[in-house]
Amino acid sequence: MSCTSSEELKQIMMKARVYTKFGKVADYIPALRKADPDELSVAISYPDGNCLSAGDVKMKISLQSISKVLALALALMDQGEDYVFSKVGYEPTGDPFNSIVKLEISKPSKPLNPMINAGALAVTHMIKGESVQERFDRLLDFIRKLAGNPSISHCEDVAASEHETAHLNRALCYFMKQHGIINEDVERLIYLYTKQCAIEMNCLDLARIGLVFALDGAEPLTREQLIPVSVARICKTFMVTCGMYNASGEFAVRVGIPAKSGVSGGIMGAVPNRFGIGIFGAALDDKGNSIAGVKILETLSKRYDLNMF
Repeated sequence: MSCTSSEELKQIMMKARVYTKFGKVADYIPALRKADPDELSVAISYPDGNCLSAGDVKMKISLQSISKVLALALALMDQGEDYVFSKVGYEPTGDPFNSIVKLEISKPSKPLNPMINAGALAVTHMIKGESVQERFDRLLDFIRKLAGNPSISHCEDVAASEHETAHLNRALCYFMKQHGIINEDVERLIYLYTKQCAIEMNCLDLARIGLVFALDGAEPLTREQLIPVSVARICKTFMVTCGMYNASGEFAVRVGIPAKSGVSGGIMGAVPNRFGIGIFGAALDDKGNSIAGVKILETLSKRYDLNMF
């Protein structure tokens, strides 16, 4: 069972909105400072094509770290599981998503998982293509297919803003290049990665992609296999163990569904075999997750027994 109407979903959203006053928008990326901290929207996408929504679900947001899951799926399809995990590990980390410390102390010096920045950069490095533009176009086409929306694009302002402030990501890249995890020009990779993070969509698109993962990679209506089942399951596992930054363990206990957040305030959820969820709420908690978005998911999980554990 799940929400029976958009009105019911709106009531859940309105109760969660009061928590926005306890959060703040991401300010370390200049383009994200402009977001309204009170903005909140949610969409639930079902396999039969129905969709419930509340709030301004047509508002576009940049994917930020949510793109890490999508890039991982494409890299696994391009390179295979053995190669990808020869360069990136499987393990969660208690360190911040942009930390360099584990790279320094791990042997071999490879990122612990694909959801931290170092791991995401290594994964993006693996996307096939003769040029940065070809690699980006392949990723964008893949995401458009998952969302069923050929008009999805990226925000140049956000990409430029991130590119200008990506000093720590550059440091991560140079460290990994020294240790043979990546072997391309760092600026090329940073350019590709910042464009990837700046891909933007609305909550309806996000919920639809969440639904594809919930259905083990199948297109909801035609059942075409857009992502191999094994790849979709790997991605969902990382969403459970690493998808909500340092709050992933607590989120697994309280909510218990595969989800991935981004510092723009987006959250993509995939309730296995049931539905996909897209949320946008720019006010973040101290772990970098949408504070009201997490409350919405907690309420949905408890009310409709969505916890997969």
